[in-house]
Amino acid sequence: MANQRQNSGEQDLNQLLKIRREKLKTLQEEGKDPFRITTYDQTEHSTDIKNHFEEMEGKEVSIAGRMMSKRVMGKASFCDVLDRYDSIQVYVARDQVGEDSYKDFKKYDIGDIIGVKGTVFRTKMGEISVHADQVTLLSKNLVPLPEKFHGLQDTDIRYRQRYLDLIMNRDVRTTFEKRSQIIREIRNFLDKRDFMEVETPMLVENAGGAAARPFVTHYNALDEDVKLRISLELYLKRLIVGGFERVYEIGRVFRNEGVDTRHNPEFTLMELYQAYTDYNGMMELTESMFRYLAEKVCGSAVIQYEDTVIDMAKPFRRLTMIDAVKEYAGVDFSTIRTDEEAKAVAKAHNVEFEERHKRGDIINLFFEQFCEEKMIQPTFIMDHPVEISPLTKRKPSDPSLVERFELYIYGREMCNAYSELNDPIDQRERFKAQDALAAAGDEEANHTDEDFLHAMEIGMPPTGGIGYGIDRLVMLLTNSSAIRDVLLFPTMKSLNAPSSADGDQSAAGESQAEGASETAETATAEATGFFTPNDKIDFSNVKIEPLFEDQVDFDTFSRSDFRAVKVKACEAVKKSKKLLQFTLDDGTGTDRVILSGIHAYYEPEELVGKTLLAITNLPPRKMMGIDSCGMLLSAVNSKKDSEEEELHLIMLDNHIPAGAKLY
Repeated sequence: MANQRQNSGEQDLNQLLKIRREKLKTLQEEGKDPFRITTYDQTEHSTDIKNHFEEMEGKEVSIAGRMMSKRVMGKASFCDVLDRYDSIQVYVARDQVGEDSYKDFKKYDIGDIIGVKGTVFRTKMGEISVHADQVTLLSKNLVPLPEKFHGLQDTDIRYRQRYLDLIMNRDVRTTFEKRSQIIREIRNFLDKRDFMEVETPMLVENAGGAAARPFVTHYNALDEDVKLRISLELYLKRLIVGGFERVYEIGRVFRNEGVDTRHNPEFTLMELYQAYTDYNGMMELTESMFRYLAEKVCGSAVIQYEDTVIDMAKPFRRLTMIDAVKEYAGVDFSTIRTDEEAKAVAKAHNVEFEERHKRGDIINLFFEQFCEEKMIQPTFIMDHPVEISPLTKRKPSDPSLVERFELYIYGREMCNAYSELNDPIDQRERFKAQDALAAAGDEEANHTDEDFLHAMEIGMPPTGGIGYGIDRLVMLLTNSSAIRDVLLFPTMKSLNAPSSADGDQSAAGESQAEGASETAETATAEATGFFTPNDKIDFSNVKIEPLFEDQVDFDTFSRSDFRAVKVKACEAVKKSKKLLQFTLDDGTGTDRVILSGIHAYYEPEELVGKTLLAITNLPPRKMMGIDSCGMLLSAVNSKKDSEEEELHLIMLDNHIPAGAKLY
């Protein structure tokens, strides 16, 4: 039955596509090709007319937009036209526009773009409308829009085809209008404080200023590999050396990392630097800026985010990292001075660390595990360990700490700021330490930047600096739960990306028709609940285990509760290169969290919405400080001539409901 419905739906769609192309062909044969029109005199928008109706009533106007509905009633019809701001009703009467024009109008389709010239009036039902004198088809819609009553709800389609999302969902438009307003108001705020906006290189020899793995590309003209910047910091500081005392940049940065609800590999960063101030001055500026933005964009410094009221009208709380760990974890690191002591305390509190980690790294791990999610109201976390802050000035009263703060709101880091290090000798030593970490395999470590050190040796004044992600700020001020909701075109896994094992790029020469066929096959496969192969996995060396080698009695086996679970959310676990954290619907109505070391073979984004197999009656097990409540089942492939194993998540037909028990 499901296949019959699918085939019927495909036939209906193909018929609609055929009809619309035939309509276009007829228009072209009649000399009415809409695609030959180059301009249209649009004098007003929908909101101009609605907001100033008293002034506009009876006035001749010219509007243009997409026809979103049409109601034909014999000699007169109504339609709704959507422009950049809103929609407005249009009344089209045969006697007013002429018989031939009215016949043409009746053949127009939902989704067509039209221009309307007419008079502003109010209908008997009280709706502000335009009485059309002339209707012009400006562009023909060839693919039907989503059904209007249900709109466009599929998140994958919404993100991949944002143009459809913007057409169908008014709240999405509002989010991106607010995003533009936020960036504009950031500039207004900084301009009033005498900051100068600048631009710095995106392609750099040394991607420094943050702990992140960069993307690498190649300059053909110079025959050199270069990196896409991961931060704006080092070039902006060069400008402070050069005498520009207050500079900022709003620009794209690129970090070759995972994709989840709060991270996108390319994102927008705002960084500023101000000479002759420190991190205390930056705290004042940050608090004032966030309060200003909330008031301008949301109308109040007290805002709603998800189910929580966030109060930015009150002074932001200030708390040192060590005091936060003491308050929320009950561990006082001011009494723990050695790396060995810190590691012993970490083991006692089930805080996972790497052998290379020092006392300062472990303080930060404690903060992330026990404190970060508790920072709901605006809180400045200050005085970080020097080990995690390679570009920050030490505190004179305690050289093991630095003058740094992070702003947390709703358990999320919103801002990072320093009293900037301006001692070139100290900076060189810290770069050396970062080089050592890189040599030990840390792909996120900074590297020595000799030109930056030379600039520091010229002399940099005492300076305060701030950096924050625009995208996360927009999430907060638009009450958006995922970063993709505030990016017009978020990073998505290609639907039919060629396998890296293909070697030659013969697929690139395939015809569009073949590509469309492959896409249709993919869509059909996903609609039935099955999945395309994972190109990262080599299935050639699967080892078949002998049956019943170690027998398990039936009673023991039957006590394992195997359930179908739906992936509601999936994200990479901080500080882990292997683990993914799954939020699962197990049919109970309460979310289940399970961690799985599957990140080498899957990105979080591609698993959302899938149906997996889990054992749900295992006791919770702590992994990276997170309770993992169950076990996702995978098939194991032992690599040839290697002790390594590949894992392939067992995926079920999506028609199987969450919580279904498997026997």
